[in-house]
Amino acid sequence: MSQTTAIGRKLGELGYRLTPQRIMILTAVEETDGHISAEEIYAQICDHYPQMNISTVYRTMELLKELGLVTETDLGDGRVRYHSIGKGHHHHLVCGKCGKTVDVEESILNPLWTEIREKYGFRVNMKHLAFFGLCPKCQK
Repeated sequence: MSQTTAIGRKLGELGYRLTPQRIMILTAVEETDGHISAEEIYAQICDHYPQMNISTVYRTMELLKELGLVTETDLGDGRVRYHSIGKGHHHHLVCGKCGKTVDVEESILNPLWTEIREKYGFRVNMKHLAFFGLCPKCQK
């Protein structure tokens, strides 16, 4: 864990201290393939560093969100999840029955954003969206 993560380097450039706790949190976020909740980050870190406080995780994730280094998404399970901005921009299809989540590339929604901008003059904030419905398996 001695190697600074991409988010960690950016934090340092912005003048924020890279404490051992922050480095552990950043590592957990960047090593996760998908999305991760503050509670999942906390559980991972506590295995190796039981002194970690969940409030430190919440504060760090809020800071990262404010700085635009992570996105925050509610995938419908009552828990906010985070995703490193460096891992690409995408949206989600979430099955309301089985909970399966499928990533949707930004480009597939571009015609919708264009239509909204042209028809209503409204510029949509397209950070991280979740669309809820039923997956093909649960439609049967």
